[in-house]
Amino acid sequence: MTIENNHVVTLNYTLHTIEENGEKVFVEQSNAEQPLTFLYGVGMMIPKFEAEIAGLTTGDKKSFEIAPEEAYGQKDPNAIAQLPVDMFKDHPQGLPPVGAMLPLSDNQGNNFTAIVIEVTDENIVADLNHPMAGKTLNFDVEVVATRPATEEELSHGHAHGVDGTETH
Repeated sequence: MTIENNHVVTLNYTLHTIEENGEKVFVEQSNAEQPLTFLYGVGMMIPKFEAEIAGLTTGDKKSFEIAPEEAYGQKDPNAIAQLPVDMFKDHPQGLPPVGAMLPLSDNQGNNFTAIVIEVTDENIVADLNHPMAGKTLNFDVEVVATRPATEEELSHGHAHGVDGTETH
């Protein structure tokens, strides 16, 4: 079956970033036991990712790059937060180290992750940019399966697995 809107797509992928110096850096990959399964055409994936796999069918393989502007955007040098160390005084592990990922929420209840870039006596300095901001993404994908979504999946707005059975 060909990938189209409101289909459940299952694929295996390898993701690399292309750094500014041209170096290709491994980020992650799926595997046969845990492929990526998602509802296509409902905004769950980067739009350019979906555009690149549109029309593929089971068994198809494709490699493609997505520029930062079509992925997670460019890094915003102003997206830095100074978090008072008092916020972490009751945390069991103490102050987070440089490189730690901090789960945060904004005033509207949106969750996001910040990365600690500096720890001082007064503040934890955190980069609020998405970890992939400013990076060119390089994907190698292989379509494992595609099928029409069930009515339940469409009403829930997400895939219920390769075969349509929701797992918890």
